[in-house]
Amino acid sequence: MTETPTVTPVIPTPIPTTSVYKSYLALGDSYTIGQSVDSADRFPAQTAAILKQQNINIVPLQYIATTGWTTTNLATAITSVNPKGPFDVVTLLIGVNDQYQNRNINDYGGRFLQLLQTATQLAGNKPSHVFVLSIPDYGVTPFGGNNSTISQQIDAYNAINKQVTQSIAGVNYIDITPASRLAATDRSLIAIDGLHPSGKQYKLWAELLAPQMANTLK
Repeated sequence: MTETPTVTPVIPTPIPTTSVYKSYLALGDSYTIGQSVDSADRFPAQTAAILKQQNINIVPLQYIATTGWTTTNLATAITSVNPKGPFDVVTLLIGVNDQYQNRNINDYGGRFLQLLQTATQLAGNKPSHVFVLSIPDYGVTPFGGNNSTISQQIDAYNAINKQVTQSIAGVNYIDITPASRLAATDRSLIAIDGLHPSGKQYKLWAELLAPQMANTLK
């Protein structure tokens, strides 16, 4: 009787995966805090979820953002909260309520610059770790009534925040306004309140933001 040789299975050595842990501070208004969507559907949370797939873990994800805030409100809140940095990444999306409240647009640039400088300080004085998002166009929503005047004013505000962003070398600028305008023909991109983005739209923003953020964090 012939004995069957014993074969020791070869178990491949697993490739080690190193998880990176990073902190993220999201500054803004309703578009950052995700009015009318679940917390997991906010664009910062969806961005963090994408980064996690690349072994970049956002811990903690901190918000200073509330629906209705203007640039002035946000500046006051940052002073009040006094967040303990530095953070590995900081996002800034602010200005729609300055437009909505008919504030003097000529004053927006100065207030935005101060917030951007604060964001840079909170990012450890590393401009490349700061990510500015353009203001979405709510003029295409049912609430906005497809008002072209709103869209034109949003463009004017974005021209200012983009110019200010580019005045600080290294700061990243993500133009999410074109994605927001897809809601003119795709109502699934709008939340149930008829004004704010849905989780589906926030995913589009996260897909634009996450790759740039990953390049900075790796």
